[in-house]
Amino acid sequence: MIKTYAMMIEELSRYSAPANKLSRMTKEGSCIQIVKGLYETDRSTPGYLLAGSIYGPSYLSFDFVLSRYGLIPEAVYIFTSATFEKKKSKNYTTPFGTFTYRDVPSSVYPCEVRIQSEGDYIYQIATAEKALCDKLYTLSPVKNKKELASLLFDDLRIDEIEFSKLDKQCLLRLCELYHCTNMKMLAKLVR
Repeated sequence: MIKTYAMMIEELSRYSAPANKLSRMTKEGSCIQIVKGLYETDRSTPGYLLAGSIYGPSYLSFDFVLSRYGLIPEAVYIFTSATFEKKKSKNYTTPFGTFTYRDVPSSVYPCEVRIQSEGDYIYQIATAEKALCDKLYTLSPVKNKKELASLLFDDLRIDEIEFSKLDKQCLLRLCELYHCTNMKMLAKLVR
C-alpha cells in the first residue's frame, strides 16, 4: 500500500522515535521509499499503479499505453505519463522502475482518460486513441499524410490492424483539440 511520510509517522507514533523506526524499516526492506516523502509497503506492487502518486496530476500515456493496448510490438519498461502546465519533463528512477512525465496541452488533458482500480490502487490511464495523440503531439511535425503514415507505421511501428480498430470519431475529436500539425495530418489520414 502506498503511504506518505505523514501517514507512516502517524502509524509509528506508538514508538518513541517514529522517524528512526521508519528509517530502520526502509533499511530492512519492510517498506520501500519510492521518492522523498512517499513509501510503498509491498515490494511486488507493479510500477504503473504508483505513477500517478509519484508526480501529478498525471495519467499513464505515450509508449507505455501504446504497448499495453498492443499498438506497438515493443515491451515498454518505462512508465510514461502525461501532465499539464508543468513546463518541463520529469524523470524518476525508483526501486519500482523508471517513471517519465511530459506535458500535454491543458485543454486536452482530461479528455479520454479512464480511471481504473486494481486492488487497493486507483490509477488513471489514457485510451489508446489518446495515447497515440499524446505521442504524436510530442514529435516533430510532419509535412504531409505520407510522412505521417511513414512515422506511424515505419518509425513508431504502430500495428496497422490495431490502428484500424481505433475509434475514428474519437481520434477526429481529439485532433481538433491539440492544435498542432501532426494532429491535422492524423485527421486527414483518418478521414
